[in-house]
Amino acid sequence: MNHLRHIWSGLQTLVLLGALPMAAAQTLPATKKPVAPQTPWSFQPLKESPLPKVRNDKWPQTPLDHFLLAKMERAGVKPAAPADPRVLIRRLHLDLTGLPPTPEEVEAYVRASHGSPRSPESYKSTVEKLLASPHYGERWGRYWLDLARYVDETASWLEKTSGAHLYRDWVIKAFNDDMPYDQFVMRQIATDQMGFPPEDRHALGFLGLAPTYWKELQLPPDIIKGTVADEWEEHVDTLSRTFLGLTIACARCHDHKSDPITAADYYGIAGVFASVRHAEVPTMDDKFWQPVKKARESVAALEKERDELKKKKPAPADLTNQVAVIEQKIAGLKTNTPHFNMAMATGVEDAALFVIPAGNNKGTVLDFKPGQSRDLELMKRGDPNNTGDIVPRRFLAAFPAKDGQPRRFTTGSGRLELAQAIVQEAAPLTARVIVNRVWKFHFGRGIVDTPSEFGPSGEAPTHPELLDDLTVRFIRNGWSIKWLHREILLSAAWQQSSLAPDSEKRDPENKLFARVPRRRLDFEAWRDSVLATAGTLDRSFGGVATALTSDKNRRRTLYGTVNRHELEPMLRIHDFPDPAAHSASRTETATALQSLFSLNSPFLLAQADALAGRIEKEASAELPARITRAHALLYQRPPTAKELAMATRFLTGRETDAKAWSAYAQALLASNELAFVD
Repeated sequence: MNHLRHIWSGLQTLVLLGALPMAAAQTLPATKKPVAPQTPWSFQPLKESPLPKVRNDKWPQTPLDHFLLAKMERAGVKPAAPADPRVLIRRLHLDLTGLPPTPEEVEAYVRASHGSPRSPESYKSTVEKLLASPHYGERWGRYWLDLARYVDETASWLEKTSGAHLYRDWVIKAFNDDMPYDQFVMRQIATDQMGFPPEDRHALGFLGLAPTYWKELQLPPDIIKGTVADEWEEHVDTLSRTFLGLTIACARCHDHKSDPITAADYYGIAGVFASVRHAEVPTMDDKFWQPVKKARESVAALEKERDELKKKKPAPADLTNQVAVIEQKIAGLKTNTPHFNMAMATGVEDAALFVIPAGNNKGTVLDFKPGQSRDLELMKRGDPNNTGDIVPRRFLAAFPAKDGQPRRFTTGSGRLELAQAIVQEAAPLTARVIVNRVWKFHFGRGIVDTPSEFGPSGEAPTHPELLDDLTVRFIRNGWSIKWLHREILLSAAWQQSSLAPDSEKRDPENKLFARVPRRRLDFEAWRDSVLATAGTLDRSFGGVATALTSDKNRRRTLYGTVNRHELEPMLRIHDFPDPAAHSASRTETATALQSLFSLNSPFLLAQADALAGRIEKEASAELPARITRAHALLYQRPPTAKELAMATRFLTGRETDAKAWSAYAQALLASNELAFVD
C-alpha cells in the first residue's frame, strides 16, 4: 500500500510540473483508507476459561495439564511417558538450583519412589526442599541478571562501581524470600521512594547499572544531545522489554504501525529517564550519612591537594613532610568517622539533565538540576535537534487509569508512578510476561517463544487460554514466583520424558509440549556442576565478584566478574550474553573453542585431578566400584555394561596411575551427558 502512495505522490508532482497529463495520473488504481489495527492479544484483559475436557482424564496432575492435553488430543499426539526417577531428580535439582544432586540424594529419592516414575509425596517434598534452598535464589537470580544487563565493572571512563555486587545479592535474596513479583518490579525502579529502609536501595542497581555512553564534551551540544538521547532510548528499551515484553524504544522515531504504541508514549516514559542521573546512593539514614558525606568530601579535597603537591616542579624542599601531614589528616578522618567505608548502592537519584553549550561556546556542559524533573519535546524522526511539542511524562495510552487517561507522572522524576502503572494498569501484561519467562526456563520454550516481544512482531501464544489461566491464578496467589514453580513442576507435562519419537516426528518444535526437550546446561550450571562433581565447589554466598580465570576461584560462576567492555574469555566462548544489553534468552553454539577448553583449560584439568582424587577416596580399590562411583557423581546413574567394559580396559594395569585416572575423569567431565540436563 505504501509503495502505491509513493507512486501516486510522484505522479501528482509530475502533473503539477506539466511533465505528465492529468489523464495518465487518473488511471492509477484507487487506494483504500488504512484500517486501524486491532488491539493485540497482549493488550487485552485477562480471560478466565473453564478447564477443557480431555479423554485421558487420569493424566493431568495440575490445571495446566488439561489445557496442554486437550490440544495434544485434538492434534492426535500422545504425551510422553513419565521420566525415569533418576532423570527426574537430576532435572529437578538442575532446574531449581543449577547444581546436580548427590548420589545419596538420588538413591534416597529412588527408594522413596519405589522405582515408580511418579511418586507424588516424595516428589513434592523434594520440590519444597529445593525451593527452600538458598541455592534456588542463585539459580533464578542469574536468569534475572541477564534481563537487567548486570555487570560488576562498567565502562573504563566511569568511576569504578563499588557496590554492583550488592544489587546481585539483593536479587538473589528477593528470589529466596519469594518477594511478590509486583513488589520486586517496583523496588527496582523506585525503592527509595517507597518508604523502605535505606539498605533496600541496592535494588536500584537495575537502573544504576545501565550502560553509559562516552561523551566527548569538547564536541558541540548538537552531537552530545544525540548520545544522551541514545542513553534514554536504551533505558526505555530495557525497562519495557524486561517488564512489559514490549519494544517501546522503536517508537522514538515514529508511531508503531501494528500496535497501540505512539511516539508520544515513548517520550512520556523517556522523560522519566531525562529526570534521573546515575549516583552512588547511601544505604543509611540521613543523620548517619551526612557526617560520612562531609568526611568523604574532605578526604577527596585532601587527596587532590596531596596529588597536586607531588606534581610541583621543582618539588618543595619539605615535600615528604607536607605529604605526611596530609596523609595523617586523611587517615584521621577515615578512622574517626563512623561508617566511613559504608558500601554505597549503585543506583539513581532525581535530577533533570539539560545539554547546554559551554560558557565559551567551545564544547558542551551536562547540566544536572538536582531534585528537578523535565518533560521532553517530541523528537521528529528521533532527532534531538529537531523537536516538536512537549510531551508530559506519562504511561502508555493503551493502559489508561481509572479516569480513562494514561497515568501522569508528576511527583519528582515520576519513577514511582511509572512503577505503579506497570504493576497496576498494565498488570495483565506484566504478569503474563513473567509467567511466560518462568515457563520458558522450565520447558526450554515459552508459551510465547519471543519472551521480550509480546507485540505483533513477536510470536503468538501457542496456548493463549493456558497463559491467561496461569496468569490469573499467579496474581491471585500474591504474584508468588514459588507458587508458579509448584504449578509447573508438579504437572504431568514437566515430569514427562524427553524420549518421545512420535511427538518429535509430528511436532518437531514441541509447540504442543508433548515431551520435555533435551536441553543443554548454560555455562554457569555446567561449570558449577563440574566443581560440585569434583568436590571443590565453594558454596559461600554473596560478596564481591572475583575473576573466573583465577586458579583460586572455586565459587559458583554467578560470582565471577562480569566486565561490560572486556568480557572474560571463559564467558565469551561459552555463549554468555552481552552485558551491555537486555538478554531474553541465551544463544547456544557448539564451537571448536569450547572443545579446546574441555581438552586444555587449566580449570578442567585441575577439576579432573580433583575428581580422580575424590573417586579414590570415596570408593573401594576395585575398578568396578570406582567406575560406578564416578558415574553416580556425574550422571546420577550406574554405568552401562559397555561403559564399564571400556573404562575397565583403559584402567586395567594402571589402577595406581594418577595420570590415567585424571585422564579418565577429564573424559567424563567433558562428556555431552554432563553438559545436558537429560
